[in-house]
Amino acid sequence: KVLKIPSIEEITSGKASIQELRPISTKELLGRESVKPDYNLIRPGIKGLNICVTGAGGSIGSELCRQILKFKPNKIILFEISEPSLYQIHQELTMAKESNQVEIIPILGDITNIKFVEQVFKKNSVHIIFNAAAYKHVPLVEVNPISGIKNNVSAINTVCEVANRLNILKVVHISTDK
Repeated sequence: KVLKIPSIEEITSGKASIQELRPISTKELLGRESVKPDYNLIRPGIKGLNICVTGAGGSIGSELCRQILKFKPNKIILFEISEPSLYQIHQELTMAKESNQVEIIPILGDITNIKFVEQVFKKNSVHIIFNAAAYKHVPLVEVNPISGIKNNVSAINTVCEVANRLNILKVVHISTDK
């Protein structure tokens, strides 16, 4: 749970005490009403296609994979640099009831390696790429800026360059702290 404390003004004026914690709603974080997905719009963009998710083992990438699987793509290519993360999401998706008739391909590798990326995209006839590969822990990236730039900037350049070269239908760049 995420809780909010009263403002300094509320505390100093006596309107509230520091112990008066309250839950924060999703609406407060978004600053708008939440929007439910329209599955009739999503399904045609995934069903029967070959989908690649970069950063497939991360928190965002793995959730994307779970959601994509429900729409019955032809293939999901799980592109991940971390072997334990790749193994975990591959096992989970393979065991999911929705995995019937969906080819799930684990690819262990560096998304900044342009020749390797091109080989993977070509071999799997990728139609759509969801690029979630990134370092997202800001304090670590701040003390490792070269690695952060290589992974968070060079990776998207590689993905877009290869996608353009191979005429891939769509690249969806998932950005959080990037």
